[in-house]
This record gives sequence, structure tokens and C-alpha cells, in this order.
Amino acid sequence: MLVKTFGSAVYGVEAIAITIEVNVSNGQGYVIVGLPDNAVKESLQRIEATIKTNGYHMPRTKLVVNMAPADIKKSGSSFDLPIALGVLGASEQLENFEDLKDYVIMGELSLDGAVQSIKGALPIAIQARRDGFKGLIVPKVNAREAGMVNNLKVYGVSHIKEVIEFLKDETTLQPEDVNAREEFFNNQTIFDVDFNEVKGQENIKRALEIAAAGGHNAILIGPPGAGKTMLAKRLPTILPPLSLQEALETTKIHSVAGKLPENSTLISKRPFRSPHHTVSDAALVGGGGIPQPGEISLAHNGVLFLDELPEFKRSVLEVMRQPMEERKVTISRAKMALEFPANFMLIASMNPCPCGYFNHPERECTCPPGAVQKYLNKISGPLLDRIDLHVEVTPVAFSELNNAKMGENSDTIRERVIKARNIQSERYKDEIGIYANAQITTKILRAVCQIDQVGELLLKKAMERLNLSARAYDRILKVSRTIADLAGSEKIKPEHLAEAIHYRSLDREGWGA
Repeated sequence: MLVKTFGSAVYGVEAIAITIEVNVSNGQGYVIVGLPDNAVKESLQRIEATIKTNGYHMPRTKLVVNMAPADIKKSGSSFDLPIALGVLGASEQLENFEDLKDYVIMGELSLDGAVQSIKGALPIAIQARRDGFKGLIVPKVNAREAGMVNNLKVYGVSHIKEVIEFLKDETTLQPEDVNAREEFFNNQTIFDVDFNEVKGQENIKRALEIAAAGGHNAILIGPPGAGKTMLAKRLPTILPPLSLQEALETTKIHSVAGKLPENSTLISKRPFRSPHHTVSDAALVGGGGIPQPGEISLAHNGVLFLDELPEFKRSVLEVMRQPMEERKVTISRAKMALEFPANFMLIASMNPCPCGYFNHPERECTCPPGAVQKYLNKISGPLLDRIDLHVEVTPVAFSELNNAKMGENSDTIRERVIKARNIQSERYKDEIGIYANAQITTKILRAVCQIDQVGELLLKKAMERLNLSARAYDRILKVSRTIADLAGSEKIKPEHLAEAIHYRSLDREGWGA
């Protein structure tokens, strides 16, 4: 007897329907076809144990499981539940198996029939609604995640018996009711950290405010203990809140990667990812047999923080260059090419030299001649050119550390950032995919970053003295446009340009001499 069930496979951040055909006929042996990987092939052993444990029997005749489309590779253990239900239906142990056609069913099975969590529940739910299914049956821990999708009944189950009894009409499952919007808006401004906890460092706070207002990449250069990591971790608290569309995109990526906490809904705060410097190329940009999103995609719509930048392998840093420009990463394989979004702000930190005290106001650098330049050369020029703000971080004086007065809190700074972002949104409302100054193209740059004769002379002298590249020239104009937006100025003034030039520390004479 032939029975069909329906599952879903996730590729990139989208899901496609998988038809699982189970046929029991004369003969012997079990076989799964349709390009299954080892995890799918091993499912028959888990399914057999589950079926026997729960009082049913495995067919002793020929069992063929086909997973269509047959030319797409199927991976993972989340097909256990639909295959098991197909086996029960095809062997006539499950009545009302016609109802199986109305549901997308996904879940990994334990040997006792418990249903374990899956990856990608959100894109699977979106696919089920798009394809017109009546409902979706997923593990209980993934039900709230999938329940965010409107006009689709999502049922969370913790054991295969619940599904069987539901299909037999012996019990009623309650669809998941999630008010994702209310939870999303209630949690947007709740943070564990705040900028008012940082003593001193007003110039660094100003630089990060500019970075947040224009979506610019930044690098913090300073000695150990100066507060680089502390400042970077507080950057998400001053970024504009996520829009619903951005939150959905971000949640889909984390869902596919299996990074969402149990029983979670929409991600309400911008991601902050901080991979260790031993991270591999594939872990950073994504990859694998069935490509998975990497750290740069997990930081989509948020911040990617690379602490101790020169300690990262050069090959790892170089693979970021193209995604930083295009705001997406394409992973190509022989039979597929998947695209992951990667619109992130890069915030990096580094010591100025191996010992950490080059240019320190009080302590002497102990590095041998040439060591500073060698250390800086670990970061390529093209990568540095893609970083808009080079910010020197100096140690905080004791008088500032001991000062009980609190600085500006994150809410106050965020208000200025949001105001500047609103100006940019209005400016670029007719441009597709451009929302902030850091994203503008060369063509738009010339139109929105016009400067007067005094500004031209100032910029010319800076270019000649610092020997800046053409890309650095563009970066200075973009940053000066953001500074002008923060000041509420329609035109870029010389003082805006001067401040932007100041944020090219690594281009100045004296570094690495």
C-alpha cells in the first residue's frame, strides 16, 4: 500500500516541500531513496525502535521510502516523524491516513517515541502556509517559533502518540497561539548593559554614535584594558530598533542555524556576534555539505565584533571583503548555489603592537624595531579601506574611573541615532536596498556628499599628506555626511570633514614607524 506524507527541507534561509512516499509491498528489505544523507538513512533504525516501543509493528515485507524531489539532497534527522507515520499508514496500522496530506510534519524521534527539536521551524512554517497546507506539526519546543506565521495552524507535540491520536480523532491538539508582535515590541529596548556604565571615553562614545547613525564599520585601537570590548558590547543598545521585516529576516537565519533558544519567537534585539580568533573560513562566512549560515550571516542586521583583529587568520579576514561590500554571501557547490544575507556592522578591536603599548601616554613599548609594522601588516590594506572609522582608545584616568557621575545613557544616544537614521531613510526612500549612509554607491555619493571650496582644500591636503586611497576618500565623505546628519545640517561643513578625517588613525604618519 502507498501512503504519502509531507515534510520540508531547508536550503539557505528558505524551505521547500518534500513529499515522502512510503510503499509496503511483497518482498524483503527496507530502503530509502531520493538522495538521503546518512542521518536520513539511519532514521529507519530509530523508527523501528519507536514503532515497537509504542505497541505497533514494523512491516516484514518490502518497504520503500521515496523522498521527492529525488534530485535534491535530504539531510538531518527531522524527517523521522513523517516517515514513521507513513510506515504506519502504509502498513494499515493507522486509520484516517488520508488526513496526512493536510499537514507538513517534522520532528526527530527518540527510541521511545519522544519528538526532539528541529532546525528551521520558521522557514518551514512559511513554506507550509505558502503551499496551502492546513497545518504544521512540529516538536513542542519549536511550536512558538513556527506559530509566529499567521493563517496557519501550528501544533506542538512531544511524543509520536500525540500525533497518532490526533490523526485518529481520539484527542484534540490546541494550535499554538503566539502574539509575536506584542512580545517583539515589549522586548526591543530591554538590555543588560548601558553606555552610562562606561567611565570617560567620551570621544570613543562619539565615534560609536557616528558608526551607529550611519551604519559604518569601525576599528578600535588601544592598549589592553582601555575598554574596547566593553564599548563594543554596548553598541547594540544605541542602534535603531529592528523593524518587523528585519526581525523576521534575522529570526529565519538563526532558526536555520539552530541558534534560537527553545520556545522563542521573533528576535527583538539586534544580534551581537563575537567569534573567537580561531574561527575558520567556513564558520565565519558559512559552508558545509548542505551550506549553513556563518557568523557574518548570524550578525545580519546587527553587529559582528572581531576582538584582537590581527590574531585572526589572514585568509579568514580576506573572505569578508566581498560580503562587506555586497551585504550578502553566496556559497556555491557543484549542484547548488545558496545566498545568505550578511548586512552587518563590523566592529573590530586591536592592540597597536604585540606588547600593546605603542603610542601609550605612560607606558613604554617593548617591541623590537619593525614589530609594530609587522603586526599591522597582518591586516590587509583593502580590508582597512572598508572600515570607515579608525578610533584610538586611550586608557581611562583614575579621576574618571573614581567619578561617581554617570554619563549619557544609551536611550539618549539612541534618540539622536534614530533621528539621523530617519533623515537618511527620507533621503534614500527612492533607492532600493539603501537605508544608511554607509550603503550608498559612488553615484549617489557625488549627489549627497557635496562639499564647498574650503572643504575641498581640506580634503585634498588630507589625501596628499596621509596618502589615502580612493576608497578611503569615499569613506571620509560618507562619515562626514553622517556627522552632518547628526548635527541636523543639510550641507557638509569643513568641521564635519575634519572630524571624519580624524577617524583615519591608521592612515596617519607615525603608525608602525
